[in-house]
Amino acid sequence: MTDHSPSVDAPAESDGDAERQRVWLVERTYSDDEQNIVILVYATPDGSQYLRKERALTSFDDARDTTAGLLARESSLGTVTDSDERRRYAQEAKRTREQYAPDDVV
Repeated sequence: MTDHSPSVDAPAESDGDAERQRVWLVERTYSDDEQNIVILVYATPDGSQYLRKERALTSFDDARDTTAGLLARESSLGTVTDSDERRRYAQEAKRTREQYAPDDVV
């Protein structure tokens, strides 16, 4: 699958957008190991890099928005080493980009 799990970064607002890369939501799954954990995977448009976020759901009415895109620090992105996964991430990133603006809630 991938070579490591990078740390999570919030969207950029004012500090060094040039050092950040736009990533798009490509996968949303529930953890098999722990209850109430949602795993969000964002990837670069070419599918070569990813950002993994884990979100703990604290209650049934826990409503936090998930946006279609984020700006992530390049140093927080992991490398996708599997060519099939890279292709799949690129296809999903393209689909998300075509359907949504980065700040759209999905």
